[in-house]
Amino acid sequence: MSPRSVLLVIAALLIGGSSAPTADLVLTNGTVVTLDETRGDAEALAVAGDTILAVGSADEIDAYTGADTRVIDLEGRLAVPGFIEGHGHFMGMGEAQMQLGLLGTSSWDQVVAKVDSAAGATAPEAWVEGRGWHQEKWASTPERMVRGFPTNARLNEVAPDTPVYLTHASGHAAIANDAALEASGIGPNTPDPEGGTIVRDAQGRATGVLLETAKGLVQDAIEASRSDRSAAQRRRQKRKKVRLAAREALANGVTSFHDQGASFETIELYREMAQNGELGLRMYAMVSQSEVRPKTRDRLADIRTVGAADHHLTVRSIGEVTVDGALGSRTAWMLEPYNDASNSTGTDVTSMDRVREIAEIALREDYQLAVHAIGDRANRETLDLYASLLDEHDADGEGLRWRVEHAQHLHPDDISRFADLGVIASMQAIHACSDAPYNYKRLGAERVEGGAYPWKTLWNDGAVVGNGTDVPVEKVDPLASYHCTIAREVPGTDTTFTPDETLTRRQALESYTVNNAYAAFEEDSKGTLVPGMLADVTVLSQNILTGPAGEIQEAEVDYTIVGGEIVYTGE
Repeated sequence: MSPRSVLLVIAALLIGGSSAPTADLVLTNGTVVTLDETRGDAEALAVAGDTILAVGSADEIDAYTGADTRVIDLEGRLAVPGFIEGHGHFMGMGEAQMQLGLLGTSSWDQVVAKVDSAAGATAPEAWVEGRGWHQEKWASTPERMVRGFPTNARLNEVAPDTPVYLTHASGHAAIANDAALEASGIGPNTPDPEGGTIVRDAQGRATGVLLETAKGLVQDAIEASRSDRSAAQRRRQKRKKVRLAAREALANGVTSFHDQGASFETIELYREMAQNGELGLRMYAMVSQSEVRPKTRDRLADIRTVGAADHHLTVRSIGEVTVDGALGSRTAWMLEPYNDASNSTGTDVTSMDRVREIAEIALREDYQLAVHAIGDRANRETLDLYASLLDEHDADGEGLRWRVEHAQHLHPDDISRFADLGVIASMQAIHACSDAPYNYKRLGAERVEGGAYPWKTLWNDGAVVGNGTDVPVEKVDPLASYHCTIAREVPGTDTTFTPDETLTRRQALESYTVNNAYAAFEEDSKGTLVPGMLADVTVLSQNILTGPAGEIQEAEVDYTIVGGEIVYTGE
């Protein structure tokens, strides 16, 4: 018996009697990445209840194995702390699986064909909805484009009477056919809503493309078309979205999820399902900005909770408060005009006065604040606001752990401010690769190379950098985002995108585990595999910390474990 094993047995005797405590689950004969600097990697770990009991060599952990212990032979596979999705839209992920899936479509023709097929199978007066199209990722450009987007003419041809509404991959734009525009009351004289744009051609005709808050005009009409549904029917639909989203997340090794913007009603559903053991994963739910008003402060205080239902639900954050849009729709708020749209600097979706109001409420009610900022001006305005409030309230930035969601395009002068203010850069590496094909076209070389997705620079400055996928903008695939973090390869090419900003493999793993746990005030229970931590583990088919970078995307999730329970198996 090794000296360490002897110590483990002696400790067990002192704590609990005549024999070592018996584990409920043991993972052995693999590589266990603890991400604890004082321990290093191990061969095995033992779990009792929902907590890690011990980590060590296979021989050491064998001492915890009893007749009823479930033992999984890793056969050399990799066990890492459960992936924490640092930025996603949980209900949107579930809803996307109930609509036309347009992610990965390679042309407008392909999108139209999907709509044609769906419209033919849709009941009268029902809507055709889809999500995931992106005009910059098509192999060919449609014949007619207005402001860089297709018009709805083809949709009108294949679905003249069926309302069609297709959300852009970014979520910051959509296209609707004329039937949908009519149902939404959008006509020649409809004004642009604050923070949004109804795109029109040279003759003033609405092309069907809606930017930012203009999407809400159609979304309201869709909700109105479902007004005859009973409360029970609506609740069943929401529960279905939760189940679909949880299943997809767990299949990709995600054990915890930072949900960016949930209504009070949705949070209560999460609470009910968590308490009944139906949620499946751990939820860090952020209260939607639309719910945060001076008159809702009592509701915010009541709904705030930390670690409810055995650490399956925490509500202590407001987000994401949307300052600007996205690069793909040219609504990211920039300091200077776009290179390919010289008359536009993007859109300030939510006024900074309103953001300040929300931030003041967050301070008073002890809520974390998470602000969506993609463009360099949106980031500067957000950092300026944070700095102002920290100074006014003599607050500790590191203690508040306020976040900037995305932090994609930064002016070089603003990069160091994240660490200086204690602001978390909650980023999504997959966007750097996914958006790479059109970054230079949008912003030009100076802005791209000076501050586009500056992961390494932020990290080296001392900022906490998180990771995620922004699902359903991208698939909830941590391995794809991890690969982009360390390789920054442009999809479909043998080139890289600003490769000086890559992270090491271990840093990339920390961004998906340790750092995301910190971003949710949960570093004492998640993010590392050491005794006393929650037994949230992802087992991968191969070691993503070694070997050729290209093989990372061949790795598969073999097991997802939440609180010692195996909730997904690839077998």
